[in-house]
Amino acid sequence: MSRTMFHRLKGNSRGCLAFEPLFLIPYSMYTTYATIYMVELGLNETAIGWIATIGLIVQVLSSFISGYLTDRMGRKYALLYFDLLSWSVATLLWMVTQNVWLFVIAAIVNGFQRIPHTAFYCLLVEDTEPSVRTYVFTLLQFIGVVGGLFAPLGGLLVHHFSLVPGVRMMYGLAFVCMTLQFIGRHMTTRETDIGKRKMRESRELGLKESLNEYMNAIKNVLTNRPLLLIFGVYMLFNFQMTMKGTYLSLYLADYLHIDSDLISLFPAVSSVVMLLTMWLIMPRIPERLVQSAMNGGFVLSVISTVMLVVIPAENLLWVGISTIMAAVGMMISSPYLEAQVANAIDDNQRAKIFSILSVLVILCISPAGIIGGWTYQIDPRIPFLLVAAAFGLSIVLLLMHRGNAHTASVEE
Repeated sequence: MSRTMFHRLKGNSRGCLAFEPLFLIPYSMYTTYATIYMVELGLNETAIGWIATIGLIVQVLSSFISGYLTDRMGRKYALLYFDLLSWSVATLLWMVTQNVWLFVIAAIVNGFQRIPHTAFYCLLVEDTEPSVRTYVFTLLQFIGVVGGLFAPLGGLLVHHFSLVPGVRMMYGLAFVCMTLQFIGRHMTTRETDIGKRKMRESRELGLKESLNEYMNAIKNVLTNRPLLLIFGVYMLFNFQMTMKGTYLSLYLADYLHIDSDLISLFPAVSSVVMLLTMWLIMPRIPERLVQSAMNGGFVLSVISTVMLVVIPAENLLWVGISTIMAAVGMMISSPYLEAQVANAIDDNQRAKIFSILSVLVILCISPAGIIGGWTYQIDPRIPFLLVAAAFGLSIVLLLMHRGNAHTASVEE
């Protein structure tokens, strides 16, 4: 299946995805242990929450200017320069940090990731036919899933060298691999036609005209109810990912008393299940049932998250079942959601509208770090109840979005 999809890709989508494993493999290794690494170096849950929130505040600012910089610099160069800053430099800082202040600096540097995020999104989809974009995001998800299979290598490093030295090695590997990815991708892609035109236009426009374009883009978003609804689902999806990604490993180790060197097995199990879901379930989902499939994925995610709350301590079987259900839910819902968002945005305003969406996403998830840290200290189960609530609200918004789309089609 992945080979068939990859052969369907041409141009920038092929060049972008070919180098993604160099990012996702080391990322999946160190992200499992990032929070535990911080605790091991003396940070408490509240400090971790504040650092996450500081990083998200920087992401708000970088999201706001990402559309302008992506249009002004071009997709390729905005992607290259700010990837090197926000990821290569950040991984080096994480590798050598000894105290909370270097974690803060790394969070600030890493916060500029929203600029290359917007540039990558534009480079990936602008020269790609809308009918092929679902395949693009499915293949991107596939690469991420395969990357998750390498997470146990991080567990081996932690088991052999202990936690802090093992995680430092992961960050060093991430620096090397990610830097190679950024350079290789830059050499095998070209500036999009829309990107070239936007570079010319942005150099001719003054600051006032650029702000007017942003205001027009904001008005277009605010007056488009179906777009607002699908954006709401996207924001909630990112909220739960931030909350769960920040505290899941800590919850498993601290509250459920799962051994640290076993925690990396769960991302690997998740990856295998997602691959099976991609091969056995997704090809059988017809286009007309895409939104129903997304809702089904969210329902599974609610159930799996609630299971984490009621699970007995040190029960690997229950954690495994919860992981499997979450993986199926994620695989069914995520690529379809990404494709729907991509197709809902007009190509001529893609960079600016996506930067606005990024700002909305960050504003929605910025409190996640503080709320997560505060509620975790009250009761470690509360952050996961909030995750379940986010999925439940997403289901409601999707049903409303379907109703709006049906009404629009009837009126036509």
